[in-house]
Amino acid sequence: MILDRIALFLVIVGAVNWGSIGLFEFDIVAWIFGGQGDIVSRIVYTLVAISGLWLTTLFFRSRESAVLES
Repeated sequence: MILDRIALFLVIVGAVNWGSIGLFEFDIVAWIFGGQGDIVSRIVYTLVAISGLWLTTLFFRSRESAVLES
């Protein structure tokens, strides 16, 4: 499903961003989009959060339906 792939990509972006914050105290998203308070950065943070919530549905899907959808 295309939505799953988009959500996975955004969660990976979020994971890399959190890794850079934890290791280097450097927020990649804020750097790219002009600060944590910038509207685009806040949209990206929100999309990453929604994607993480969406991917929790993977725990409740049957394996056969996940294979058939791809």
